[in-house]
Amino acid sequence: MASFGRNQGMSMATNLLKTLTGTSSNFRSNTRSLSGVVSSEVITSHTDKWMQDTSKKSPMELINEVPPIKVEGRIAACEGDTNPALGHPIEYICLDLPAPAVCKYCGLRFVQDHHH
Repeated sequence: MASFGRNQGMSMATNLLKTLTGTSSNFRSNTRSLSGVVSSEVITSHTDKWMQDTSKKSPMELINEVPPIKVEGRIAACEGDTNPALGHPIEYICLDLPAPAVCKYCGLRFVQDHHH
């Protein structure tokens, strides 16, 4: 009784897939060919479309336009935004090196502000 239900369900799924794709090949080849179309053609065309618009700056270009944030202590705490719902997990950044330290989540740069 249970095997009859499985067989009937499999044939219904195969018929539905045939109807959706318009082909009469078996179930396995249809799923492989559909996954190939989604991963290669759709994603590639979306990325190409996004990359064609050269009037907009990339996210990294926008982040690099922000000047390094001066911090009085040796440790900076970055949350990405003043609103925790819009930021990222808190990242503590050591500022002992002379070069600006970069947050690994958002790319903001921090430098130690020396008051001598």
